[in-house]
Amino acid sequence: MTNKLSLAILPGDGIGMEITQPCVELIQLALAQVGEPAAEENWLEAGAGAYTKLGNALPAETIDGCRKADAILLAAMGDPSVRYPDGTEIIPQVDLRFELDLYAGVRPVRSVPGIKGPLADPRGDQLDFVLVRESTEGLFASVGKGTRNDDQATDTQVITRKGTKRVCDFAFKLAQKRKAEGHIGEVTSVDKANVFKSMAFWRDVFDESAAAHSDITPRYGYVDAVAMELVRRPWIYDVMVTENMYGDILSDLAAGLIGGLGMAPSADIGDDHAVFQPCHGSAPDIAGTGKANPTAMFLSGAMMLDWLAVEKNYPAYDDAARRLTRAIDDAFYDGSLVSTERGGNAGVATITAAVKKALVAQA
Repeated sequence: MTNKLSLAILPGDGIGMEITQPCVELIQLALAQVGEPAAEENWLEAGAGAYTKLGNALPAETIDGCRKADAILLAAMGDPSVRYPDGTEIIPQVDLRFELDLYAGVRPVRSVPGIKGPLADPRGDQLDFVLVRESTEGLFASVGKGTRNDDQATDTQVITRKGTKRVCDFAFKLAQKRKAEGHIGEVTSVDKANVFKSMAFWRDVFDESAAAHSDITPRYGYVDAVAMELVRRPWIYDVMVTENMYGDILSDLAAGLIGGLGMAPSADIGDDHAVFQPCHGSAPDIAGTGKANPTAMFLSGAMMLDWLAVEKNYPAYDDAARRLTRAIDDAFYDGSLVSTERGGNAGVATITAAVKKALVAQA
């Protein structure tokens, strides 16, 4: 048994609370099954609701709570009807990446058994690759800093050696871990080095990182060609690493290959902190209806447990992560559990009950 770990929990807006509460309950159950004490829960305010209520979408108390936590579990933030005076949406989840220097956006793309993807080739239902997105610079460096007048608007892309090197190193280390688990051991740089100087610079730094990880094979792909290959034969990829905006777009495309954003977890990881959250938004149109799919949230919780196992050297957390992931797979395995956005009638309660039943069966 290890010491109790603390979680900063940010349910945010829309369906956030609906999917966060059952996720935390499943995490605590998985920890109990492996003999670990319940994690300490620190529920914090952030998002469009916080902005409306407090005039601040990311209060100082929330940032402080995140800094003090062992890990951060975030649901969904923002509401199209609530905007800043300049017309942009409330996105404190992005602000948090900059605040905590969470430079590696990890977007696993793994087929869940029983979830049929859109590709006819059966290999399209057996996907298992990871997109790593640089999360602190690129085109997103212009968030809140762009210019606009009556004739033009500009946002500037920033690529630095430090930012590129550390995210590429992260991707190669992830590929090493995956290779030890049986994957092919490749990292593909997704860029536009044939057009932009910033991307040619990115590729040069990528090559430096590749040279330092000689056991992993470097690959290259222009972002437009990679977008095509993700539709045509996505199974060729192992780990991909790319600039912020490219990653934002490609990760949503990749989510479509595994059942949609409701099945797509993510993490934003830095050297000292990490946030785990589903790839989808707050879905205010279905908030309170019970129709939301909590699976991506549950998978993000499993990612958090896996990360804590390594970062805190708590092997039992790895067991808890595997149990929760297996429970999700078991719940969907026979194909009868179909979420509402995929044409079925399974919402938060039904999916939670199925996953909980599968998790309890492992005890």
